[in-house]
Amino acid sequence: MDKYIVSARKYRPSTFASVVGQQALTSTLKNAIATDRLAHAYLFCGSRGVGKTSCARIFAKTINCRNRTPDGDPCNECESCQAFNSGVSLNIVELDAASNNGVEDIRSLVDQVQVPPTNGKYRVFIIDEVHMLSSQAFNAFLKTLEEPPGYVVFILATTEKHKIIPTILSRCQIYDFNRITINDMVNHLEYVASQEGITAERSALGVIASKADGALRDALSIFDQVAASSRGNITYRSVIENLNVLDAAYFSRLVDCFVSQDVPGALLIYKEIRDHGFDSHAFINGLAAYLRDLMVSREESTRVLLDTDEATLQLMSEQASRCTPTFLYQAMSLCNDADLNYRQATGKTFLVELLLIRLCQLLSPSPIFSGDGEGLLQPLQPAAPRETSLPATPRAIQPEPRPTASPQSPVGQTTAPSTGTAVPPPPPPPAPASTGRLKPLTIPHTISIRNPEATLHQKTAGEPQVRNDIPKRTADYTPGQLKDVWESFMASKPTQHILVNTMRASRPVPHGSVPYLYTVTVENPGQKELLEGVMTELLEVIHNSLNNDLIAFEILINQGPSSPSTWSEREIIRYLAEEYPKVARMMKEFKLSLT
Repeated sequence: MDKYIVSARKYRPSTFASVVGQQALTSTLKNAIATDRLAHAYLFCGSRGVGKTSCARIFAKTINCRNRTPDGDPCNECESCQAFNSGVSLNIVELDAASNNGVEDIRSLVDQVQVPPTNGKYRVFIIDEVHMLSSQAFNAFLKTLEEPPGYVVFILATTEKHKIIPTILSRCQIYDFNRITINDMVNHLEYVASQEGITAERSALGVIASKADGALRDALSIFDQVAASSRGNITYRSVIENLNVLDAAYFSRLVDCFVSQDVPGALLIYKEIRDHGFDSHAFINGLAAYLRDLMVSREESTRVLLDTDEATLQLMSEQASRCTPTFLYQAMSLCNDADLNYRQATGKTFLVELLLIRLCQLLSPSPIFSGDGEGLLQPLQPAAPRETSLPATPRAIQPEPRPTASPQSPVGQTTAPSTGTAVPPPPPPPAPASTGRLKPLTIPHTISIRNPEATLHQKTAGEPQVRNDIPKRTADYTPGQLKDVWESFMASKPTQHILVNTMRASRPVPHGSVPYLYTVTVENPGQKELLEGVMTELLEVIHNSLNNDLIAFEILINQGPSSPSTWSEREIIRYLAEEYPKVARMMKEFKLSLT
């Protein structure tokens, strides 16, 4: 019985033609060999499992082959090729720099360079993971790499080119290997399955290729794992269950729920995903990636950015046609915000459920719930909008004395809404006609109430005047409670560093003459504009937390000298040295200075 060999070794490329996904690069190497224009040093760069070491071995085998094929591949029949295939060739030396990265290892390699080839024209030294060499080893290798004997060819392979010193890079011809596309991997896996007598669905192989993330070696390893568990019959369902992959079908169903505004359906799908043991953070990232793929698949010109098989591409294009670009942009933005807030969220499940609810509201026809990520949500089952019935003849609005405004109008004062619809303040009354009556005002069907004080008064002949006054909350509170709410609002904005620093440096101070009015002093107009941008949200939080609707803020710009919080680094060092003699002595003793 033959010993089992894993597919990654059994189907390792032995000719340039069998290398998967690197056609342009292999053509260049074959042309260099055919024209006898060989460099003394090559650097193969690329991610894991893309064929760097395999191409290095094929290149070394080909340049020593005595009878190359017309296509430029080795013949596998001459003495040199047979020695290479048997693993006994003395003309090819491989060194793993990950475990042999010292100066002594490189010196031993340099000694071997002096030995000419015994069979063939070249001695090829393949150094894998060359970026792992120490700085001393690199320096010991420089001279030999620059001027080796004429029969020596160095092939360096690395996954992290940025870690190699420039003096090494300048002495090599650099070849960058591409990531293997999903289509190329699926085609190769189909070939391997046919050779092994295994039946496999193409969609199942597509999942394996996606899981491999551009590395063909990883794809072959996963293929062996799935083939063993499915007993030679690889189906889409068996791959999903065996690899515990978050199936794209979940995301497709969720997008259908977003389009149809089916909040309960989206929450149930998320519960199904959690019941299967998938991580919520991975779910957010997977949903964001799926929405990105939908956006890319909308346009014919951008579909080249979508690395997937044709069947999946067709399905995604059909679903993307039912989504507007604005919906996809806003949905991706909400997913990105949830990803940033996930680690700091206490209720992670609630965070994801809130994300799904917002995504279901994006296509809401209501202008109030626009789904712009500001936390405004539409009810799950909205009632039909009520229309205000108008009388046949418009009623005249009688003028009424308006309440006198306070002497000082605080900046940014806002009161919490108490009804679902808000009303803008009534316009100033027009000039009275000769009859003493006002010009009739037509009442709109939908009225928005944003200020509870702005009430609409109607009066007709013989009817009493009706006034819709809404009482304000005036609960007592302490300065410490206001400070705590101010701090908690800062903590709720962890990513808005400028806003947090401004609020930390500009604490509210009681106005003194006006009750419930606080002064916030900032350093420049930019900080004032930043605070005014969040003032509505801040006041809503403070009013609800302290149960007091009279609290307001006046934002002023500091007209005097800058506060100590804006000291420069040199001013801070000078202050410490003057106030603490030990700091001055330490700076003098160690000759410290601020560069």
